[in-house]
Amino acid sequence: MSEPTPTDEPTRPQLQSAAATFALLSAPTRLHVVWLLARHEYDVGTLAERIGTTVAAVSQHLAKLRLAGLVAARREGRRQIYAVEDPHVLTLVEQIFEHIAPDGSLAPDPPMPRHPTRPTP
Repeated sequence: MSEPTPTDEPTRPQLQSAAATFALLSAPTRLHVVWLLARHEYDVGTLAERIGTTVAAVSQHLAKLRLAGLVAARREGRRQIYAVEDPHVLTLVEQIFEHIAPDGSLAPDPPMPRHPTRPTP
């Protein structure tokens, strides 16, 4: 594999947007909300109950996630129903939890080379 050229590298706006997304997901409660919404649609009250926090706290987290475009909402009667619909966000959340074991340690790596330019042992 050849060395990346400057045109292959991420642009400054891409780097800033990616960093902002990771910063947004760095709050455990927001990450929990996204994880739940990646699997099922929920209203704010159900999310608060599942996470074990207040409706007000979850509402604030949802507002930030919606503003960033990570979570979508639709009205169902008097309730707002939230979901993650972006396949990139779904993949990101799925992959991070495949990488982290239930005890918080790093999960074992799958059997593949660690880096594309390093030879396989």
